[in-house]
Amino acid sequence: MAEPGTTYPVADLVEYFTGRWILERDIVDGSGAPAGTFTGSATFCDAGEGLIYAEQGTLQLGTYRGSAYRRLYYHLTGPGRAAVYFDYGDFFHELDLRGGHWQTRHPCRDDLYRGEFRVQGPDRWQQWWTVAGPTKNHSMTTSFRRATDDATVAV
Repeated sequence: MAEPGTTYPVADLVEYFTGRWILERDIVDGSGAPAGTFTGSATFCDAGEGLIYAEQGTLQLGTYRGSAYRRLYYHLTGPGRAAVYFDYGDFFHELDLRGGHWQTRHPCRDDLYRGEFRVQGPDRWQQWWTVAGPTKNHSMTTSFRRATDDATVAV
């Protein structure tokens, strides 16, 4: 999944993530062929005992092109750590970025999601998800960079 590289330890998820991020996601099918992209922004908002993550942008998947949206909840479980939940309340995965790098898994019915996170600096991080099973077979690479006031997002 991830390429070896520099990691940036994160002791305080709220301090690190809060704000707006520009994101670019590449989706590749099981054979390695490009399948789609997602371009947009993500916002992390402090929610007291955690963070609310919301992404929005444009998804291009095959011949489909349209708006897409996702929301997750990061419930803090300790310094640099969180339990991540879907917006409908189900548990998604654990996250521990104290070392700047984390690997995780999420079973989704008969499919298995394997995720990896790497913080590359104060304003850049990436995540990789590989999904394999009887109904899904693809991988996604998402790059995040902290938005600046003059950053534009294609939506």
